[in-house]
Amino acid sequence: MTERILMTEFKDLANMPWLHVSLINDNVFKWKVALIVLNKDSLYYGGYFVANMTFPKNYPYSPPDFRFTKSLYHPNVYEDGRLCISILHAPGEDEMSGESASIRWSPVQRVESVLISVISLLDDANIDSPANVDASVLFRDNPAAYKEMVVKDLEASKKDIPKDFIMPTTEAYGAKKKEEVVSYVDDWADSDGEFDFDSGSDDDESMEVNGVDSDAEDEED
Repeated sequence: MTERILMTEFKDLANMPWLHVSLINDNVFKWKVALIVLNKDSLYYGGYFVANMTFPKNYPYSPPDFRFTKSLYHPNVYEDGRLCISILHAPGEDEMSGESASIRWSPVQRVESVLISVISLLDDANIDSPANVDASVLFRDNPAAYKEMVVKDLEASKKDIPKDFIMPTTEAYGAKKKEEVVSYVDDWADSDGEFDFDSGSDDDESMEVNGVDSDAEDEED
């Protein structure tokens, strides 16, 4: 069951523009993932941050292990590349840390939710619970100096981009998401389901769907 769940998730994530994922030695319990930051407002924009993920045999009842192959200078990243992030903590309440079960791992979580949380954490550091105290202090007291450290990590990450890999762009990602929205709307319009609005008032005879903004772009992370 676990192998089937992981393979399904792997196939779904393989199509994500913000992610480059592969199996390590064809082992579905060991993944190599590269997080690609497509948010232009992020300090980490354009980065290619490689990490290894290891899954327990009882996944999804226990969380995976996530570890950057190169440690980042970040308040919530340990020297060995591990993260201090609630979603990777074992299920249940933790009286010592005060973490509630709602923000920790649970069987309803999936790999995608972990990776999105990691990308969000890069820019939204939690300095109240630091894994790297020095980085936490610099982040708080000297943002300019902290940014210089981020730039070093960013440039170092680009050296890990495979020679045959084409980095996605924010524009291409946004266009892809727009196509998905348009396709969804077209499929809905072409569906066999019909709605009877005649029973309403005369004002209801003319109805318009404005739920999709063709100029809106989805996020990154």
